This record gives sequence, C-alpha cells and structure tokens, in this order.
Amino acid sequence: MSPLRSGVVNMRALADIARELNLGKYIRLGKGEEATGGRDKNSLLADALEALIGAIYIHAGFAKSATVVQELIATTLTHAMARGAGLDGKTALQELTAQLGKGAPEYIVTETGPDHDKSFSADAMVAGVCISSGTGKSKREAEQVAARSAYEILKPQVVDDGNEVK
Repeated sequence: MSPLRSGVVNMRALADIARELNLGKYIRLGKGEEATGGRDKNSLLADALEALIGAIYIHAGFAKSATVVQELIATTLTHAMARGAGLDGKTALQELTAQLGKGAPEYIVTETGPDHDKSFSADAMVAGVCISSGTGKSKREAEQVAARSAYEILKPQVVDDGNEVK
C-alpha cells in the first residue's frame, strides 16, 4: 500500500470520518464496552464506517458507494497529503532517523491499569536517547503518539536538501 493510501485507509482516518458523521451514537454496545468509552474507540468507529459503506454498496450499488467514499475521504486525503504523504508517526520517524544516520528508533512501552482498562506509555528512543513519550489505550497508539512527537522534535535537524543542520 502506498504511503498516501495508508494515510487515508487506516483505522484512525476512518474513525475520524466516523466521528464527523457522529456514527458513535448509532453503535449498539454491551454494558462493558459502553462503560469504557466504546463509542469513541477508533477500532469500533472505523468498523462502523466500513459497515455503513458496505450497506450503501448492497443497497445502492457500486457507483453510489464509490461516490460516497470519494466524498467522505476528500478532506481526509487533503490532510494526509499535508501530513507528509500520509506516513504514520512510526514510519515518518524511521525514515527521518535513517536520513539523519541515527539508525532505527526503538520504543520502550509500559502498561498500567486493570485488564479491562489498560493505559500504555511509550518512550521513543533514537540512538539510545529518549526523544519523546506518548500515551494511549493500546501499545500501538502510545508508540504512534511518541513517534509523531519525536518526529516533530527531530524534523528541524534536516533541511530541504537532506543535510543535517549542526
């Protein structure tokens, strides 16, 4: 999958579109999921949007569902292009650290909380140094937050021609 496409067709992007449509209020949830904020979970919102698109396809056919998808992703596509070809935080950081000659970033993840309500923290390490930290409801989310922050911190070290700024 191309970086731009992965910037549009990913769980977070689909969940953001679902939030814009307020799909969370239409999802039927069990008591436990409701109690832990399921209506705003990226995975459930992305699944709900995919189900809605599938229902439109079944009801109205391919052409109509394709039109709906194009309209829904237009803004998301614009944002993905502005974010740097839609690279997720970890990919963007890895490409930047390679450009800087600092090797691949590593992540140290810790978890807290009971099994039904875990919280994760991640430290983004570059060349053995903690550049930034992030938190999230999953390891992946915490790593992505830490990576995006580290990317923004390290990005000024690179100028347009790819040379490191001293």
